[in-house]
Amino acid sequence: MAAPDSLIVTRLRAAGCVFAEDEARMLLDAARPPAELDAMVDRRAAGLPLEQVLGWAEFCGLRISVAPGVFVPRRRTEFLVREARPLARPGDVIVDLCCGAGAIGAALAAAVDRAEVHAADIDPAAVRCARLNLPAGHVYQGDLYRALPASLRGRVAVLAANVPYVPTGEIGFLPPEARQHEPRAALDGGADGLAVLRRVAAGAPGWLAPGGHLLVETSERQAPRAEAAFAASGLAARVACSPDLDVAVVIGRRPA
Repeated sequence: MAAPDSLIVTRLRAAGCVFAEDEARMLLDAARPPAELDAMVDRRAAGLPLEQVLGWAEFCGLRISVAPGVFVPRRRTEFLVREARPLARPGDVIVDLCCGAGAIGAALAAAVDRAEVHAADIDPAAVRCARLNLPAGHVYQGDLYRALPASLRGRVAVLAANVPYVPTGEIGFLPPEARQHEPRAALDGGADGLAVLRRVAAGAPGWLAPGGHLLVETSERQAPRAEAAFAASGLAARVACSPDLDVAVVIGRRPA
């Protein structure tokens, strides 16, 4: 087994994989027949994200199914889940908006007893993945709130949204894995990166229950303007930051 390991590591390293040894071990564990392993290494060496090659991403201790062409859940988004958990009570209605593969919804479903989880995304491939990761949830396809059933209006206790927040002019600086293999709609946040966030904040008061919370991931640089967008929508807003993960979460509360 040592020789194949060494060959795989060499190929991955030559393709620019920084953690070639770790990735080689994961590919070896995931593959069964040798032909499958060769194909997986080929896809990874060609630049496909490791999670899309494996078919899953680790998130909050869960394995989240991920398919080619679907946004890969980032570890930094676990910070949003950590901020959301204490705000939810057993049986609450939770919505994962811009859900991608449904990682946030799945993590909150696992953490909150009897949570009624709903999720929505505009990308049909993402919706297919989310339905695998939220088998007991309700997953809809459509543009933001238009995808949600009207029966949720005024009932949502926690509304989490990992919106696209990369400014359009900075998309070219993203790693090739993201630019070439993830949907642009999941990355591009408009001229200043906050176009989708503003839409989410503006619509949130009509969906949140009294005292309900909206949580949106953004960068620390964008957080002050994002917080102002929450306040302009009538939400009492604050910002939580994780310097270790280089991420910020804006938290808004609908007045009771």
